Amino acid sequence: MTSIKARAVPMPSNSVLAPLYPGADLLDAYAIRLPAQASNDVEVLARIAFERQAGWIRALTLVRDVVMAPFGIKSSSAVGRAGKAAGPVIGFFPLLSKSLTEVVVGADDRHLDFRVSIQLCADAANGRELLATTVVHCHNGFGRAYLATIAPFHRLIVQASLERAVREMKL
Repeated sequence: MTSIKARAVPMPSNSVLAPLYPGADLLDAYAIRLPAQASNDVEVLARIAFERQAGWIRALTLVRDVVMAPFGIKSSSAVGRAGKAAGPVIGFFPLLSKSLTEVVVGADDRHLDFRVSIQLCADAANGRELLATTVVHCHNGFGRAYLATIAPFHRLIVQASLERAVREMKL
């Protein structure tokens, strides 16, 4: 069986997040080819990718929550509770917008604003792909230090989440 790998791609110009790219402290985008049987519903795909996280991702999130609590940074569960009170969430992030081909989740905190777009893209060369784009804007030095610490983990988590989702869709 061929290994399915997420790969870094250029920032998509057609994302609703594109106006947020200038001045961002973190910009990244990863894509993965979808199996033929994958859903055409981008929200379903986003939920498969980001709701059932691997144990190591859940453990890292717990460590992040514990380490950041003394600094007054919202925990993932607090973000999720606040999001659920306002509407639907994907994982623990509030669902901010949805179209036929793109969903956006994210949250704002005193140290940074975080947005992730999940797009369903058709590419003649690659078939259908799932594209995850992240945009982060820091508000202060604390936000920049936090981002520098978590960015390598963020990249691994996004790629691993996309790869696990595709493996799950193939079962």
